[in-house]
Amino acid sequence: MIILAVFSANVPFLNERFLAVIPIRASVKPFWLRLIELAILYFAIGFIARLLEGHLGTIFKQKWEFFAITSFLFLVLAYPGFVLRYLRK
Repeated sequence: MIILAVFSANVPFLNERFLAVIPIRASVKPFWLRLIELAILYFAIGFIARLLEGHLGTIFKQKWEFFAITSFLFLVLAYPGFVLRYLRK
């Protein structure tokens, strides 16, 4: 699950297609579209994790603190892709 999360967090920064599948008209994908893609992938990974948790046993109730921490963790996992795209020259 962690490897899938690391891969998904870096996908928006490593290609020029939306969700790595849909081509876009612009030659360079804008930053706001990368952020939207990152949010979509965060919720997709969360959904997959919830399915796996339900398959293994009881699904625990999560409060806002869980989602705050996991969203920032997902942003930290996306940092290598961000560095390769915008900071490395």
